[in-house]
This record gives sequence, structure tokens and C-alpha cells, in this order.
Amino acid sequence: MLLNNIELDVKTKCIEESKTQARIAEELGTTPGYISRIVNSKEQIVNKTFLAMLESLGYDVRLTYEKKDAEAYTAK
Repeated sequence: MLLNNIELDVKTKCIEESKTQARIAEELGTTPGYISRIVNSKEQIVNKTFLAMLESLGYDVRLTYEKKDAEAYTAK
């Protein structure tokens, strides 16, 4: 089972960073609708078969988010 609420996580991170999903889409060169579909469909982010395999092994999956080092981020 995927324990994260990806939709809520992304929306929270957008608020924290003062960015809209539309702005993220623009930065990535895609459409806001595509970003919305990705955010609202957990199975596109984490493969359903991968989750089923780990569940059969007795594990749940939890994604963690770590802020990038500002220096390393701007160097790219």
C-alpha cells in the first residue's frame, strides 16, 4: 500500500514554495492538465505492480521528500 497522499503532498509543497501546478507545468514544458493527471493518479508515480510485489513481501511504501541543497540546485 502507498501510504502517501500524493495529491495533498504536492499541493502542500506548492503552497510552501509559492508555486502553482500551472507554473510547474510551464517550467517542465508540459500542460497543467498533464500535471494534474500525474498528481491525481498515484499509480503513474509508483507502479502498481511494484506496490503489489512489496505488499506480498509484507511491506508498505512511503515516499519521503527532501529539500535540495540550494547551492547544488542552482549549479545545474
